[in-house]
Amino acid sequence: MNWLFSVVLTVHILVAISIIGLVLMQHGKGADMGAAFGSGASGSLFGATGSANFLSRATGILAAVFFATSLALAYVASSKPKMTGSVMQEAVQSQPASQPALAGGGALPVQSESGSKSKEIPK
Repeated sequence: MNWLFSVVLTVHILVAISIIGLVLMQHGKGADMGAAFGSGASGSLFGATGSANFLSRATGILAAVFFATSLALAYVASSKPKMTGSVMQEAVQSQPASQPALAGGGALPVQSESGSKSKEIPK
C-alpha cells in the first residue's frame, strides 16, 4: 500500500506543476485585442483560437486528474492503520509521575529510618 501512495503522490505533484504551467501559458481576455492589431498571435502554432481551445481542454483534463488524485490520496491516507497514540501522549507517559499535594496545604508525612511514619510537622 505504501508504493501506491508514492505513485499517486508523484502523479499528483506532476499534475499540479503541469496545471501551473498551462495556466501561465494561457492568454488573458485582453490578449485577443492585441491579435486584432497584428501582434502575431494569429500566426501561432495552433492558430488564433486553436491555442486557447487546446490549453483550456488540457487544463480541464489535468484539473480532473488532480481532483481524482486528491481523492485517491485521501482514501489511501485514511485506510492506513492508526497509531497507538500521539507523540504528545507518549511524551507525557514517559515522564515520571510527581507526588500529589495534600489537601489543606499540609506537609507530607516524614518517614523515619525505622520505617514508621511520624506525625505531620505543624506550621
